[in-house]
Amino acid sequence: MHAFMVAASSWAQRLKAGLARTRDALGGGLAALVGRHRLDEALFEELETALLLADCGVDASRALIERLRSRAKKERLESAAALRNALEETLVELLAPLERPFEPVAARPWVIMVAGVNGSGKTTSIGKLAKWLQGRGLTVLLAAGDTFRAAAREQLAAWGERNGVPVVGQQAGDPGAVVFDAIAAARARAVDVVIADTAGRLPTQLHLMEEIRKVKRVAAKALAGAPHEILLVLDAGTGQNALAQVKAFDDALGLTGLVLTKLDGTAKGGVVCAIALARREGAPIPLRFLGVGEGADDLQPFSAREFARALL
Repeated sequence: MHAFMVAASSWAQRLKAGLARTRDALGGGLAALVGRHRLDEALFEELETALLLADCGVDASRALIERLRSRAKKERLESAAALRNALEETLVELLAPLERPFEPVAARPWVIMVAGVNGSGKTTSIGKLAKWLQGRGLTVLLAAGDTFRAAAREQLAAWGERNGVPVVGQQAGDPGAVVFDAIAAARARAVDVVIADTAGRLPTQLHLMEEIRKVKRVAAKALAGAPHEILLVLDAGTGQNALAQVKAFDDALGLTGLVLTKLDGTAKGGVVCAIALARREGAPIPLRFLGVGEGADDLQPFSAREFARALL
């Protein structure tokens, strides 16, 4: 229990450090808030500007301010401190739909397919995810489906060696075949989870996007119902461009979750607010994990309350 509390505390501190730049961007608006005795329209406008500077995006910033204005009126808030607390609660409400438990399906192996553009931290996130799953008593096998880059295969192999996880790959060839072989190997060895890496690609590379669709189809042929999870890894440093990636990959694959990496103090985390409104219809895509550094334990499930507190 003590070790768990220390770990949780350490994670909260790292997340807070990772959101330092976002707090700096928000700082002007919050400082103005704290320095005011009167809650007027000018203050709400300053707060909206601060949210935009924190990379929340136009839609999310507007939605937050509208909700905050409504809450202030309904609850008859008068003090700056009360409005700050109301902002935290409003943030939690906006982000809560992104928080969903990452739990295995009944099928074995549980097949997780991971996509993302080059440089997003995709392969590193796979290594960290493998360790996180092992910590929950699950056995893992990695599929080196990024056959376009030798460096990606080598990086995945290094993570496999570090975590004591087998890696199925080929020197070159068809990524679909690699994923098919990995699922077959996992079934033969009674492995709980297969995490399939795929080649990093831009949404504009239509031929590559078609290939990733093929990988998804091959996984379904290898095991009915697979892949059970399709995760997109996003670099927090790309800001609002992350939304274009979410839409393109969701349209192509039907995403079940997101992983936001590189919240290491250099990126603005307000984009999480924009992600909450990324899907115009239906429930937002769950934000499964946040990555705040290079360590094997620097990937943890997203918590709306924890994130809102670290943000403010």
